[in-house]
Formats: sequence, structure tokens, C-alpha cells
Amino acid sequence: MRNRVSLVVNVASECGFTDEHYKDLQQLQRDFGPYHFNVLAFPCNQFGQQEPGSDKEIDSFVRRVYQVSFPLFSKIAVVGTGTNNVYKYLVESSGKEPDWNFWKYLIDVNGKVVDAWGPKVSVKEIRPKIAEMVRQIILKKKEEL
Repeated sequence: MRNRVSLVVNVASECGFTDEHYKDLQQLQRDFGPYHFNVLAFPCNQFGQQEPGSDKEIDSFVRRVYQVSFPLFSKIAVVGTGTNNVYKYLVESSGKEPDWNFWKYLIDVNGKVVDAWGPKVSVKEIRPKIAEMVRQIILKKKEEL
């Protein structure tokens, strides 16, 4: 994912934050992806058992209901025993561990964690920071031409 900004999110289908987050994440993907930006979604059933379905059911649900076009990975653990290596890195780098669904980690073009936010911070609040990072990629590419 070099030369791309990424927003890594632990998602859940049956959470109070589901509707707003999926709509806003898909809008980000539409506006900035896929050449300079990607949402990377990791379903997780660790918080309130709010992602009970199989990978296939989750994928079908988000594509049907939210027209999701960003990568949706297999269900993983983001905390505790069996934590996925991606999340080990995110937590170690940011010092922030998810305690609910829809934690968002912003990753720069070099794979460094820029910041992390819990579910109460909306995607709309983060959008200006993402827009600026994407703008920098585009400006750098223009300079190289």
C-alpha cells in the first residue's frame, strides 16, 4: 500500500455506530480512493458480540446495504489473546488500544500510524486530515512528472 494513505477500522455489523461509520467510510473511499487512499476494514466480534456472522455474511451485508467498495478482511481479534499482527502494530505504534467497534487508525504513505480515534470521533471529523494527506501525495506526484 505504498504511496497510499490508509484508514484501518475494526468494523461490526450490529453496532450503534455501524450505519454512520459505514456510510462515511464508503464516502471517503469514493472521494479519495483507490489510487491515493484506502479504507481497510477488519470485522471483529470482540465488543458486544456485534459481528456474529461469517466472513461471507458480513461481506454480503456491507456490500448490499452500504455498497462498500473498500477491502473487507476476515474477522479477527484486535485485543487480547490471538490479537492479529496488524493490530499489535497499530496499538504499539499509537499507544491506543481499541475498547469498542469502529476504532480508526490513520496510516501515512510510509506505513506509520499518524493518529487513532475511538468510535465517538466521526469519520467526518477525520476527513480534513485525510484530505490534506492525499493532497500531499498528489502534489508530490506532480512534482515528479
